[in-house]
Amino acid sequence: MCNNPRPRRSYRCSNRTRTMTDRELAQRVVRHGDHKAFAGIVRRHSAAVFSKAVGILHDEDAAAEVTQQVFVRAYEGLDTWRGDNLAPWLIAIAAHTALKHLEKIRRRRTVSLDTLPDDSPRDFARLSDEDDYSDERESRLQRMEAAIAALPEADRALLGLHYYEQLSTADIARRTGLTQSNVLVRLHRIRERLKTHLSHE
Repeated sequence: MCNNPRPRRSYRCSNRTRTMTDRELAQRVVRHGDHKAFAGIVRRHSAAVFSKAVGILHDEDAAAEVTQQVFVRAYEGLDTWRGDNLAPWLIAIAAHTALKHLEKIRRRRTVSLDTLPDDSPRDFARLSDEDDYSDERESRLQRMEAAIAALPEADRALLGLHYYEQLSTADIARRTGLTQSNVLVRLHRIRERLKTHLSHE
């Protein structure tokens, strides 16, 4: 017997109500803008969506962010969904969103071939806008990644500290035990080596 003396139009089973199907919940959202129905969808499927995202990203904070994005997109596109079980559709959105997130991270950590600035970590690690995507640009990014991968480990570490972690040369000097002038010289030499390597391709 239901503990609530006034059973609401809930989405749980009792002697007066039954668990609504995904299709029924979705119809209530699409037709009536029923936020409680959508909350029911989120409760039902959020664990599976999060699990898919964390399996791809291996980062719970990023997976939580992706999970939120998935349900925002699902809400906006729910009228296009056809089926009986929302799980496959939501998990597909989760996989796509998580992979896009990984791609953004990769691009953020990839040096643009358009410029190799001397001082600005933000410019060096600038994220390419999706509108700027092209096969040619993707090819340049891949060549740059290969050039960085071919550097000695110590040089890659310096690049990582300065351009990816965005540490100042003074901070790098303190962390590595080098002098600040040595850090500046080595970063300059690494940049020149990359430019030379790429110009020879």
